[in-house]
Amino acid sequence: MLAWGFRPKGFYFWLALVAVVVALVFGFSKLARRSIEISNRPESSEELAKVSSKSAKKKWPKSSLAGIECENYNSRPFAVMVSSDKETRPLSGIGEADMVFEMPVVENGFTRMMAVYQCGLSDDKVGRPKEVGSVRSARLDFVPLALGLNTIYAHFGGEREVLEELNAGIINNIDGLKYDGSYYYRKKGIPRPHNAFTDFGLLTKVSQELGHDLTDAKVNYPHEEKSKSQGTAEPNPLFAEKFRVVWKYNKETNSYLRTRSAEPEIDKNTARQVEAKNVVVMKTDWSPINQDYIRVRTVGAGGLLVYKNGTVVSGTWEKKDDKAKLFFYDQNHKEIPLTAGITWIEIDAGL
Repeated sequence: MLAWGFRPKGFYFWLALVAVVVALVFGFSKLARRSIEISNRPESSEELAKVSSKSAKKKWPKSSLAGIECENYNSRPFAVMVSSDKETRPLSGIGEADMVFEMPVVENGFTRMMAVYQCGLSDDKVGRPKEVGSVRSARLDFVPLALGLNTIYAHFGGEREVLEELNAGIINNIDGLKYDGSYYYRKKGIPRPHNAFTDFGLLTKVSQELGHDLTDAKVNYPHEEKSKSQGTAEPNPLFAEKFRVVWKYNKETNSYLRTRSAEPEIDKNTARQVEAKNVVVMKTDWSPINQDYIRVRTVGAGGLLVYKNGTVVSGTWEKKDDKAKLFFYDQNHKEIPLTAGITWIEIDAGL
């Protein structure tokens, strides 16, 4: 037996050799790992930003309504009836629609709007708004316009005649009278009936439950490949004086800024003034139906002015029937290409 503390002569040599080998293996392993880390890491914060940006961006096709690249480029649009009452201003989501239709609904010129959302647009982003409202009642004049775009029609009640049509299934629709407190909600501090709101998470969910198709836009509008300011033309003031709408052309942004009742139209979601790339003025006529309502003609044909890029193109609008697309033709009967972005259709019935 070897005494405690006694070691062979060569013991320390072999111990030192083993220690050197272990150190070398560990060192090379650590160096290899660090080499891999360095090779996989961007050389600078700028390169890191490029990598992040590249992975975050995805090329989407252009949308059928606004001609804008977006994830919802081929989604079936939602058409939401929106209030024009002074008590509801500023409206939520009115500056983020792909298209907006506005027309008088009573003889004194008071208007209502239908905002159509596919991509959802604003100055600084692409995406459907976080909230839309105040949501108001359906009107029969708007239904052919909603049908012509193959939309899902969102509203809160409506006149008797239009509700009969909607309940008979003329168009997929989501009535706030049926879904008050579930897919539509009331906001405090706003008097009824102006306090009904919704969002696209809710509208999508109820559409899925009702079996509405959410894909295939079907309707397409042509858009210019490139656009730039070419003049200073802008529409004349629209509607009766109390409800006067004015669009002012901004050459720097090549867009039209909206003013209503002598005040800028502001979107509550963005706190920005509403602007559009195209302002389409449809000339038509109307007839009274009772002491409370009028009927504005939105099927057939009539005069047309399309304001874009600071210029105006005159022509005709045509819509063969309730379900047909609404066409905008120039004087040679060729479809007018729009500037990519938001389009407002102002329906001028002469009130």
